Amino acid sequence: MHKEIDFENAIEQALITQGGYQKGDPTGFDAETALFPADVVSFVQKTQPKIWERLNNLDASKAESMLLDALTKELAAKGALTVLREGFKCVGKSVKLAYFAPNTSIDTGAAERYGANRLTVVRQVHTKTGAIPDMVLAVNGLPVATLELKNAMSATGWTVENAKSQYRFERNPKDPLFAFKNRCLVHFAVDTEQAFMTTHLEGKDTFFLPFNRGFNHGAGNPPMEGDVRTAYLWEEVLERDSLMDILARFLHLQVEEKTVVTEKGIKRHRKETLIFPRYHQLDAVRSLTQHAKAKGSGHNYLVQHSAGSGKSNSIAWLAHRLSSLHDANNEKVFHSVVVITDRRVLDQQLQNTIFQFEHKLGVVQKIDENTQQLAKALADGVPIIISTIQKFPFISQAIRTLEQKGKGISISTEGKRFAVIVDEAHSSQSGETAMELRKILNKDGIESAIAEQLLDMEDESLSEEAKRELIREQLKRAKQPNLSFFAFTATPKFKTMAVFNEPGRNGEAPFHHYSMRQAIEEGFIHDVLAHYTCYKRYYKLIQKVEDDPEVPRRKAARALARFVSFHDYEIAQKVEVIVEHFRTHTRHKIGGRAKAMVVTSSREHAVRYKLGFDKYIKSKGYKDVKSLVAFSGEIALKEYADKTFTEVGMNEGIKESELPDKFNTEEYQVLLVAEKYQTGFDQPLLHSMYVDKKLSGIQAVQTLSRLNRTARGKTDTFVLDFVNEPDEIYKAFKPYYEVTTKEEDTDPQQLNNLAHTLSTWQIFTEGEVSAWCEIWFRNRLNPTGGEHKKLNSLIDLAVERFKKLSEEDQALFKGQLVSFRNLYGFVAQIIPYQDSDHEKLYTYSRFLLTKLPYTTDTRTVQVDDEVELKYYRLQKISEGAIDLKVGEPEALYGPTEVGTGQAEEEVQLSTLVDKLNERFGTEFTPADQLFFDQVKETAVANEQLRQAVMANSLENFEPVFNKQLENLFVERMDGNEDIFIRLMNDESFRNIASQYLMRAVYNQVKTSVESQ
Repeated sequence: MHKEIDFENAIEQALITQGGYQKGDPTGFDAETALFPADVVSFVQKTQPKIWERLNNLDASKAESMLLDALTKELAAKGALTVLREGFKCVGKSVKLAYFAPNTSIDTGAAERYGANRLTVVRQVHTKTGAIPDMVLAVNGLPVATLELKNAMSATGWTVENAKSQYRFERNPKDPLFAFKNRCLVHFAVDTEQAFMTTHLEGKDTFFLPFNRGFNHGAGNPPMEGDVRTAYLWEEVLERDSLMDILARFLHLQVEEKTVVTEKGIKRHRKETLIFPRYHQLDAVRSLTQHAKAKGSGHNYLVQHSAGSGKSNSIAWLAHRLSSLHDANNEKVFHSVVVITDRRVLDQQLQNTIFQFEHKLGVVQKIDENTQQLAKALADGVPIIISTIQKFPFISQAIRTLEQKGKGISISTEGKRFAVIVDEAHSSQSGETAMELRKILNKDGIESAIAEQLLDMEDESLSEEAKRELIREQLKRAKQPNLSFFAFTATPKFKTMAVFNEPGRNGEAPFHHYSMRQAIEEGFIHDVLAHYTCYKRYYKLIQKVEDDPEVPRRKAARALARFVSFHDYEIAQKVEVIVEHFRTHTRHKIGGRAKAMVVTSSREHAVRYKLGFDKYIKSKGYKDVKSLVAFSGEIALKEYADKTFTEVGMNEGIKESELPDKFNTEEYQVLLVAEKYQTGFDQPLLHSMYVDKKLSGIQAVQTLSRLNRTARGKTDTFVLDFVNEPDEIYKAFKPYYEVTTKEEDTDPQQLNNLAHTLSTWQIFTEGEVSAWCEIWFRNRLNPTGGEHKKLNSLIDLAVERFKKLSEEDQALFKGQLVSFRNLYGFVAQIIPYQDSDHEKLYTYSRFLLTKLPYTTDTRTVQVDDEVELKYYRLQKISEGAIDLKVGEPEALYGPTEVGTGQAEEEVQLSTLVDKLNERFGTEFTPADQLFFDQVKETAVANEQLRQAVMANSLENFEPVFNKQLENLFVERMDGNEDIFIRLMNDESFRNIASQYLMRAVYNQVKTSVESQ
């Protein structure tokens, strides 16, 4: 019951009794052709008797060989997927190797042909190179999938990792059965806990993708009552109808062609990737289409899929499915599918992908000319239309223009239903433009409703035409019964969730969800908050003012801050920090290909940063770092009266459209940006980001997420932030993140605490850690051959002790070990940390984590140890990192607040500073007023203090305020050391400042609330 063969038996039995398969004979496998010849011949004989008769008439003794030879040649030329879908040529005739399910039940012959497909499950076939895969799945004699199965309960204790290793090291990619594209299209590594897949065996470089359902918004699979966690694979995915559907409508070959100009000439690179849907993609597309088929049009769906979810493919698959979807009565559910996107990459991908399914032109039309082209596509009923939303408001004008040209068209929506797929919903479905789309796509329905409502409208002040337009405007905002919206986004706003509110399986929106947490844990994106520091510049500002005018307090504070931010010395200091950090810590990452982005707060800042970069790099004579800048328009600087600055000019003539490709070369490493490339920019080699701009909410998530793309050799990311506070970034990410564990505030001292806590578990001893590290560090670069078994043997001692813990304690210990690993990896990068005990524990813990049994509460992604070990000692001082806690995300709030807009208090800039100077003989400058302004504004924004103001008199508010005040001072300590020390050490000085701030906060909050 617990052996691997028992696992195989269970899967085979399920596929045969419930999955629509037949048991295949392994002796019927021809290792040379990697086919089941008898099944191929039998299928052709039964479904295409005329073809078989023709072969017999030509030469009955060679009929089988002629058929199989023709099939083998076309498989080699076209690949298995194309042959399955389109058939192959034999003796001048087209031969089908499979029939797929028809879209309707009208053609009974098509249904019968589909039923004639013979799917077989075959165990232990012997391949040409001597491999014996556990299981092969075949369609009409053509192998399409293999499975390697492991049962951790067996004597070997092997898991899915062993199955992956078996594919990498024991399955020859040149074997006909495993040849890319030509036979099996997907390979599954499976145990009772997890499943992984690959479509391309490449030896040790074979890359597997998780094929798991997800559990608690993270990686892995939920427990199944009465079955193993991976039962969904053979019960849902590999079931007969499901597999045939995947072969027909999901699998596709993605081809990327690039032209590279080198010193030796032009080189063309072609990369082919066979795309098999990940579980969440398959589930999302099928759930959406099944709901639409059952419920019809008039529904708004939100698909909240994180970056790294493969959204482009999901949209392509969904668009194709919806364009041919029919209901139970064989009626088309949607007459046209409109894809709203601003991404040029998606345009071509949709066309290429769908062409493989349909293999005919005209199914997809990209609107890349003008609104007249869009109007004509809608009028002609093009099945799939790709457009930007901005073209819809001008359709009426386009129709009039076409009429004037004698090319009059009419867009009739009567009885027509449309599916609208929205890429990045929050950026394109707000405002009047979206309403115009609804109005155009339900023109006839709205006009019909106007006639009805006009009869009930009693407003005598309006003419009939005015009433019609008023009603028309009202109706276009409502949900249209003939339109269904399918909105994709990783970061929905409140309005997005309110509009696209079709409930999912749990009874709430979003309809389908793939979290950022799961994407990170499954290794599809990086956690950009794992190594995050807020870097504060220390400076002493001396400002001399001849007079002391009365100025608006907040404007004065902003002016001082602006003065500092644009000061050449300030820019120069930050440039030095960035360049030196990049050269020391980042440049060598990703095999020396790592790049960085500097996010500036304005176009002028971007220009000054570029000037500062070029000046500093030239003064240092550096040849290994070069920057590009991205900003729009022209910028004039007062110190450069005779010239203006443009992006093209500062980038030595590189055009705006050429910049992404230029940045992708080895010539450039750093991109300085101002309001450009902060969303939608996909550059996997981006490793570090230097932020000198205030970020919040979705903008923070989108900007920092430029770093999250994966690349071979990219094991981590790094953010150095000059402006934002950790809690601000935390609040921005929390609604969308779903992280596994909450780590304490990053403090070097915390390493001692964590190390001590880990030692109290007695999972490993100090001696074992030292012994392990002795072997590792001594022989890592020049192994003698016996290290592997010794390293494993030492770590296995800890693994066995770990297994004796309860499940809860296992999760707790593993979480603490992950925390130590992440914390040390971060601290060792930013400060000169030289504790050998911690270094040993860090190295040991990373390998221990790879061997500890899987738990659902810990990240499963592992890093590239060699790269990490090589550069961990190169540091820079910082003050913290960000981590997000497990739990329910915070709710998004609607637009309930309104601007306070009160008159700003006019005060003398020196009021408070002068009062303190006079009382205590201090020599603070007006710039120090900024410290008190910042403290006050932070206090005013504090929700707890705001509630205290509204619930208390000034007298009762004072103790509540004083309790918070020290924290407020500490938060603003950096750069204000003199005044901070005086506040902490001089009680009288502190009391005057406290009274002033307490009254100012109380009055401002009271005034702002009462004015609402």
